[in-house]
Amino acid sequence: MSTESAIRDSIDEAATTVGSRWPVHSFVTANPLSGFEHRPFGEAVEEAATLLGGRGLPSARTLATALERGQIDREILADELAEAGYDDSPEAILDRMRDGGDAENGDADTATDRVDRVLTKWLSAFLDEGSAHWSMPNREAGFYAAFRGMAEYDGDIPSEGVVADLPESPFEAIESVLSSYPDAQWVPILEEQLAALPGWTGFIKRRAEDGGVWQSTYPISLEGYLAVRLALLDAIDADIEPDPDITADNPADDPAQVFLRAWEATYRDDLVGTVAARSRSMDDSEKTGRPDIQLVFCIDTRSEIIRRHIEATGDYETHGYAGFFGIPMEYRGYDADVSVDACPPILDPQHHVVDYPTDDDTHARHDRWSGIRAAADEVIEILEANAATAYGYVETAGSGYGLSLAARTLVPGRVHDVVDAAAELVPDEREFCEPLVHHQHTYAGDLPVGLTHEEKVEYAGTAFELMGFEEFGRLVVFTGHASETANNPYDASLDCGACAGNPGGPSARVLANICNDEAVKADLRERGFEIPDDTIFVAGQHNTTTDEVELFAGDVPESHADDLDRLRADLTVAREDATAERAEALGADGSSGVSETERRAADWAETRPEWGLAGNAGFVIGPRELTSGCDLDGRAFLHSYDWSTDPHGDALEAILTGPMVVTQWINAQYYFSTVDNAVYGSGSKATQNPVGNVGVYQGNGGDLLTGLPLQSLMTADDEPYHQPLRLSTVVHAPVERVTEVLADHENLTQLLDNDWLSLTVVDPTREHRVFHYEESLEWVPEPERTEAAPEIPSAQAVADD
Repeated sequence: MSTESAIRDSIDEAATTVGSRWPVHSFVTANPLSGFEHRPFGEAVEEAATLLGGRGLPSARTLATALERGQIDREILADELAEAGYDDSPEAILDRMRDGGDAENGDADTATDRVDRVLTKWLSAFLDEGSAHWSMPNREAGFYAAFRGMAEYDGDIPSEGVVADLPESPFEAIESVLSSYPDAQWVPILEEQLAALPGWTGFIKRRAEDGGVWQSTYPISLEGYLAVRLALLDAIDADIEPDPDITADNPADDPAQVFLRAWEATYRDDLVGTVAARSRSMDDSEKTGRPDIQLVFCIDTRSEIIRRHIEATGDYETHGYAGFFGIPMEYRGYDADVSVDACPPILDPQHHVVDYPTDDDTHARHDRWSGIRAAADEVIEILEANAATAYGYVETAGSGYGLSLAARTLVPGRVHDVVDAAAELVPDEREFCEPLVHHQHTYAGDLPVGLTHEEKVEYAGTAFELMGFEEFGRLVVFTGHASETANNPYDASLDCGACAGNPGGPSARVLANICNDEAVKADLRERGFEIPDDTIFVAGQHNTTTDEVELFAGDVPESHADDLDRLRADLTVAREDATAERAEALGADGSSGVSETERRAADWAETRPEWGLAGNAGFVIGPRELTSGCDLDGRAFLHSYDWSTDPHGDALEAILTGPMVVTQWINAQYYFSTVDNAVYGSGSKATQNPVGNVGVYQGNGGDLLTGLPLQSLMTADDEPYHQPLRLSTVVHAPVERVTEVLADHENLTQLLDNDWLSLTVVDPTREHRVFHYEESLEWVPEPERTEAAPEIPSAQAVADD
């Protein structure tokens, strides 16, 4: 094997411990320790602590607070502690944990810190995605070549060692540094160097793997990054010999992990108790007949709240489905500069869908007004970015600009109303555009434009199969979701995770367009879906910040006007009730829910526009009847599934291998960002600075921070709102069917066997008995429950205690 091949293999192996990071403008929630998921959870957090320096388990303070507030059942905790060999009281154990956690890292400036400062300066310049007004020279040649050309002009770089005369090839530079170390140490050395700036290296890894316009224009690779880093370390004669791998003797019995298991079991028992009790009662329930209106929402935890309030307004049927609505597409809006992936990161887009104008008059009015607005925005951006003109601009604009600033600061709610009124002058794209869904026999890059008839039928049929649809109302509304915030680098983290951090409305429009196709309906009927002639499919979008649900119903026939009017009226009532609940959770007066959520959406100084998915802890896969009427406090992902319509388990397999994996990613990011925000999160928004349109710094430099900020997780600096629990999944299906799916997917059994999430089955074919996944495809039956299902504790009630 050549030396270059050996280096490549070493880099590939070392890079497995680095989790991919997406740019903040397209925020994708992902497990920051995804590279450790092949290890048991306890071992993984210990290894990550050694390599990355992050804490992987809740602090003693967090656990003590959970115990005091009743989030941890004391009987469950006593059993867990006894099994782990602890005899002392929980309080005594927590006291010892506090005493052992007082050591703090020193702030001494190290040689590695010097290298990090140089690297982050050049990485931010090279990886900029359109925000810089002066570009780094020679970016087209790639990062290593560009740095090689600039190194001699950087006074912070010593002219010593390899960096003094960098070879043309990055592999030669790496070899010149590694050659003095045994081959067996190469991977540990490279692991430590990749882990030194995990935010930047994770972003490089993702961009190099995924390609895209920025990567094809300005290429960067892990070998180029490592060549520069090792050359800089060589220049200052830094010791790069790896530290020995240190892990706990028995990490599974770490007291913090024992408390964590008890905390999770407390939540899981309540959730499973609710599902099991409802499962038993479903035997006696009867179908109520054809629903008038059905609404399909994303499985997102925020949908649980609005679904509950919509159902309370009348006889509505709601369903949960992954928010990309099963269509793996790349989408480009009418006047968007670039296309975006509108599907989960575990999938590759298979289709290119673009909005095209269908109404010439509205189209022209939109272009005229949006052109004026764009020109004004460009002038302001140029003036604001140029120090020589910014002050002059404000002085010239005078009191008008000052009043604008004051309004945004002092009365953001009024600004929201004004912006809404102004937006009416510019027609929304959905008023004159349709998604180009029909197959065009052309390509955009490597992707076909549109979908074939067969593909349309397959996507629609799969959606109805996964959700267990048997009847169809007069209106079926596919409801995507998006957020609305001002001055928020993390706005994408509040959009649809199933759409790779983008709004879900376009995906809803595509599926509604497909299902309204008469030819598609005909083929769906042949597949057993009895769609009535009067069923109309409509798209909508749920604004998770304000709980407004907008319906894209311009083409709905007059015959359904009354249905639409009633739905809109009930959505208004549901919004008032849902925002009252959200406002209370945010610490505001619940009686002013709509105005408070609108204020937060428009306030450019608001660091917490909404709670997002904070509190997420459970995932229920089953019919809505299992949870309808229950206040799950926006903590559970809900995916519709009917085991009786899925005899071969194909739908269940799709849910477990797709949505469950994505929800585990989301849950893990919230978990780790909470237990150690400094390492796995991104700190306070108040001290963040955006960099290169790809992420944020704390202060004026350092690693790229792509985890969640404190304001997404904490009510105060030391007061978590999010309860850091691993995901508890509950499936309503025959246990043998679940076992068959797991047996075919090693990645799922690996996650379960290594305790990255838990899985419980309520089996309706075995008298609704509960089975908890243990290990190696083995299940432990839980005792039959005779008591009423316990009430699931509210995250807000806990926060208010």
